[in-house]
Amino acid sequence: MFAKLARTGVLIAAIGVAGCNDASRKDFAPQANRPLPDKILAEMKAKGMVRTSSVMARIFKEEGKLEIWKAKTNGRYDLVASYDICKWSGKLGPKFTEGDRQAPEGFYTVRPAQMNPRSNYHLSFNIGYPNAYDRANGRTGSNLMVHGACSSSGCYSMTDAQIEQIYAFGRDAFQGGQTEFQIQAFPFRMTAANMARYRNDPNYEFWKMLKVGYDNFEVTKVPPKVDVCEKRYVFNQVAADGSTFNPTGACPPTTQPDSLKSAINAYQSTYEAAFNGAVKASVAAPKPTIAGIKEASIVSDWSKRRARGERVPIEPPSLNPDGTVTETARMGRVDSPAGRKMAALDAEKAAKQKAEEQRLAAIEAAKAAKEAARAQALAEKEAAKAQSLAEKEATKAAAEAPVATATVAPSAEAVPVAETQAAEAEESRATRLKNKLLGMFGG
Repeated sequence: MFAKLARTGVLIAAIGVAGCNDASRKDFAPQANRPLPDKILAEMKAKGMVRTSSVMARIFKEEGKLEIWKAKTNGRYDLVASYDICKWSGKLGPKFTEGDRQAPEGFYTVRPAQMNPRSNYHLSFNIGYPNAYDRANGRTGSNLMVHGACSSSGCYSMTDAQIEQIYAFGRDAFQGGQTEFQIQAFPFRMTAANMARYRNDPNYEFWKMLKVGYDNFEVTKVPPKVDVCEKRYVFNQVAADGSTFNPTGACPPTTQPDSLKSAINAYQSTYEAAFNGAVKASVAAPKPTIAGIKEASIVSDWSKRRARGERVPIEPPSLNPDGTVTETARMGRVDSPAGRKMAALDAEKAAKQKAEEQRLAAIEAAKAAKEAARAQALAEKEAAKAQSLAEKEATKAAAEAPVATATVAPSAEAVPVAETQAAEAEESRATRLKNKLLGMFGG
């Protein structure tokens, strides 16, 4: 059994890759032949690594990291370089279908033929999606890369300087005799705290399966042997003699070294205690994740319409937890006959909609003005009515009020004045009578 496990490269005390192949790849573009920086070579030497020793990559989406691990002379791997991922598209969660813009998650294999020195994205290598697990589960897609140019539509994109170094790690390992290297792509570092954060996510069962492979590497520091049966990953399992792993068939009887079992069990016990504590603790909110094949299909349809030259929203749609779909109102520009036609139709539709909105707004304004005039007239009528009523009430009150008379006694000073005025009046009348009689009788 140990001999069989050793042939798969997963012995806990692994041996280094034997053989040496210095055949140059003269057909490579210049950027594909650039050596690793002296600083990295010095760090490798200090850690017991040689330039051409075997290599492995790990990707963590949420943290935005791509790590390069290399084999030391004792066969175990150690971290030698870590890079910030420039861009990756989609959300946390696996890739489901062509056009869903998801960057894959899982365990993938890169062989020399997948290295592309003349990539349109400076340098690139195909990560090997879909693998046996993806195909067994009906997942589709192609040309999923790690590449330069910092632009992504389902890939893991790095800067040109970063991809030159990452490419060099793989190139040197192939020159050293490694026939393929493993890429482990995870949604996040699969710690107890992170698993607790995402325990209610629809992708949780898939991530628990990936965590088994993650744990095997954490314990052994050797890339796990990866197989697929019953449409699921299995790690570091050796099939019984005469048995094989069928990705869609039943899993065969398997064995595993007792030392590895014990180490994994001890690691799992520690993890479970930490997980239970994390569930009760306050943790950061989860990041957006893809809601399964339904959301993947919605995004895929958007991608297909966009590829046909149709004018679609500038960002892909998103499926909400309640089943509704969110789309941005901002439309992308596609310079094609179909795109221009759709743009013209959209512009015509927008103009009609604006005209209709203006018409309805004018109607509403007229209604509002009419209602305001009616309200004002009614208010004025009510005010006049109230004023008339008030005047009538005042008149009535005045008529019904009793009239008060007062006798004022003349003052002592006023009596002589009145008597003098009366005497003067009497004298004046007498004089006028006398003059009249004299006139009549000629006197």
